Amino acid sequence: MAENSDVPAPNAPVQDVRTLDPRSLRGLAHPLRMRLLIALRHHGPATASRLADRLGESSGATSYHLRQLASHGFVTDDPERGKGRERWWKAEDKGIMLDDALHLDPDPEVRGALNTFFYEVASIHGQEVSTWLGTMHDWPEVWATKADLSDFTLRLTPDLLAELESRVHDLISSYEDLPVPEGAESVAQVRVHLHALPQKRLDTPDA
Repeated sequence: MAENSDVPAPNAPVQDVRTLDPRSLRGLAHPLRMRLLIALRHHGPATASRLADRLGESSGATSYHLRQLASHGFVTDDPERGKGRERWWKAEDKGIMLDDALHLDPDPEVRGALNTFFYEVASIHGQEVSTWLGTMHDWPEVWATKADLSDFTLRLTPDLLAELESRVHDLISSYEDLPVPEGAESVAQVRVHLHALPQKRLDTPDA
């Protein structure tokens, strides 16, 4: 499973994507910390106060959780922007990946952190979809007609699902560094969500 400000492919460069281990997962798996990290990836460096305004939190809370993120290496100071006592923060990596071993970890704290992580990712995705639905008429018509909310139902084995995910991730990654066509009139940051979820059918035995 990958989570990113964009979605990293499984074979993305090491310097771009960080693989979480039990300790770093526990350090990240907090709703505000995850939202802070995503805000820094989406919108670039910011201060605790700016992030507090953006997320509707107190600057004390954002400052505390930024320091916690920093202690686990997710964010760092951006000294080129800081002036005086003003402290700017920036994300260290473009994205994160979950080590498959985390799903099998017997530690209740790790399992709890994994659940928190997944629920917050799902919540953030839902918020982004809701924001789009509430604002899509404010966008030029070309964007409203190109945005997509689709779903598909397939019969797959775990290996085929892994193959599908890898190919989709590779395709998405191939668009990351494409140059903007000269003369393009409208360019925007685009969020791409990928959900691939096994589903039990009522007319078949349990998998």
